[in-house]
Amino acid sequence: MGRRWLRPPLDGPDLGILAAGAAALALFIHAERRIAGHWGLPLDDSWIHLRLAANLAAGRGFGINPGEPLAASTAPLWTVALAGLLVLGVPGLAAATTLGVACFGATGLLVRRLGRAAGLGPGLAVAAALGSVGLARLVWGALSGMEVPLATALVTAGAWAAVRGRAHVAALGFGLATLARPEAGLLVALHALAARRFAPALRRLGAALLVVAPQVAFSLATVGRLVPSTVAAKTTGGVIGQAEGVRAAWDVTWTVLPRYLGEWGLVLHADHVGLIPLAAIGLIGLRGLPLGWLAAGLLVHPLAAAVVAPSQGPGFQWGRYSAHLLPLAVVVALLGLQRLGARVRAPALRAAAVGFLVLALVAPLPAAADGYAWAVENINTMQVRLGRWVAGHTPPDTLIAVNDIGALTYFGDRRIVDLVGLATPEILPYRRAGAAALLGYLERRCPEYLVIFPTWFPELAGRDDLFRPVLRVRLANNVVAGGDTMVVYETAWHRARAGARSPCTRPFS
Repeated sequence: MGRRWLRPPLDGPDLGILAAGAAALALFIHAERRIAGHWGLPLDDSWIHLRLAANLAAGRGFGINPGEPLAASTAPLWTVALAGLLVLGVPGLAAATTLGVACFGATGLLVRRLGRAAGLGPGLAVAAALGSVGLARLVWGALSGMEVPLATALVTAGAWAAVRGRAHVAALGFGLATLARPEAGLLVALHALAARRFAPALRRLGAALLVVAPQVAFSLATVGRLVPSTVAAKTTGGVIGQAEGVRAAWDVTWTVLPRYLGEWGLVLHADHVGLIPLAAIGLIGLRGLPLGWLAAGLLVHPLAAAVVAPSQGPGFQWGRYSAHLLPLAVVVALLGLQRLGARVRAPALRAAAVGFLVLALVAPLPAAADGYAWAVENINTMQVRLGRWVAGHTPPDTLIAVNDIGALTYFGDRRIVDLVGLATPEILPYRRAGAAALLGYLERRCPEYLVIFPTWFPELAGRDDLFRPVLRVRLANNVVAGGDTMVVYETAWHRARAGARSPCTRPFS
């Protein structure tokens, strides 16, 4: 017993896994410095999390606009974790990167343990972990400032607990993962089905729902929905779309389902050419086992996304809606490789196969690193620059209408009207009613500036009598922004044009 306590928490293979992950991260960071020139984040959504976290840490409530609580995050656990680091004095960008890298490293270590519990030999369990930290999509997630690494680590931890027979721990893990990425809720359902009896299934569901309940209560209290405003704003069909009154919601589901299935297959193939065939072999051998129920999520994931809340496909924004399943895919694929290897007697053939698999893992990393770096360059050049412009050129009490709410609010620190509806859910009926209704809403709110992609709102951009362009930012190589050009317009309600300190004469009600 004494010797057991003296064992180091990490052994040699663990340190090798962490070193491999660090090497992959270094490749991305080098590309970021070479292309973007400055540290940053590859999505405007990353800055949304930091804006929410900054307001929460400062005691201004969980919302984009200070003092206006709002369920505007589909990953509240990530946002709250960021806020905790901000309270400790860690700067925003450093907090997002530190938390992401820590969860990324933890995922690699957890994959090794999941692999051993699922039946992989010691060498292949390490290989599964090395494969996970070498996947470009997960390396991107570690540096993205998004919830991807937290959701991935929690899913892997939950799967490890499930395979070891720790059913309630697994249920809690999957519940927490759902707070980091709502699509992980599929694993809550599959874990309950794995119980095969009603009472234990109900207990597993209850444990997970207990974890998720605070988010549901907060959503009901602030936006009057079971889901955050971001889900309602982005969903175009399925169960959520039907509840939101979207016309032909089920038609959307049947339309996108084939595309989602194909896109999910392309995601797995792009991550590693061996994932799909090897995972298929692994799944056959897992029938009826605890991991088999969870691994079935690899097949059901695109179907569930299309039926429940179709918005963007599994490959959207580097696959961040799906990346939490990749460690499961890797472990199942290595189980398939183990089955194949047992039938191969030629050492040279086995060595060649391993060499091919390693090459297929490493080869995509340089191009992925450049893609990440260009995304950081885009966000820094456009959204971060405009956020700093807002901070330096507008009074603190300025109201601004925007279609990207991340960096513009984090750096600009102004109250906003969100034209997309993520942070202004009451605008959704006006958006769905058409351009005239949306303009009527703005006339009642009277923002002094409008910051939009003109291609998203051509009816607004074309109203020269109401909106005068004062700044235009164009991306030369756009890989991530919603449009090549974003424009700042001074509105007809700007205090200098309206001749009044408070230009809005008809307060919104």
